[in-house]
Amino acid sequence: MTTPIIRRATRDDIHTIVGFNQAMALETESISLDASILLQGVEAIFDTPKHGFYVVCEINRSIKACLMITYEWSDWRNGLFWWIQSVFVKKEYRQTGLYKLMYEFIKTLIDKDDQIVGLRLYVDDDNIKAQNVYSKLGMNKTNYQLFEYTK
Repeated sequence: MTTPIIRRATRDDIHTIVGFNQAMALETESISLDASILLQGVEAIFDTPKHGFYVVCEINRSIKACLMITYEWSDWRNGLFWWIQSVFVKKEYRQTGLYKLMYEFIKTLIDKDDQIVGLRLYVDDDNIKAQNVYSKLGMNKTNYQLFEYTK
């Protein structure tokens, strides 16, 4: 395999990210996302950088994986937690280390910035394979459960 390139996404990557998000929602939750709303949501990250950013993994100038980072302010720690969201790796590239490369890229950014106090993500209780990956990379399960209200 050609050496993967990990980088922050650019506007040129928007349509690929939209396609990956559609595929992920269908695969993981059997949800068909509205493409126009999703496109607006992805564009909003680029229009409003305070919301977060995307990281992509390229091989031979083709994106094979991506994830999104969003921010949470912690008053307890007087700093930012970064949240990993919207992780997608094309099926034929799963279990090849692409997620690990993106994770290491993010950790390098975090380690250079004293304002960032940690990295979090949420994972479905039944997704044992993903939980094992996160554990192997040094992430720890917390005592928190996720609750939400959606409208």
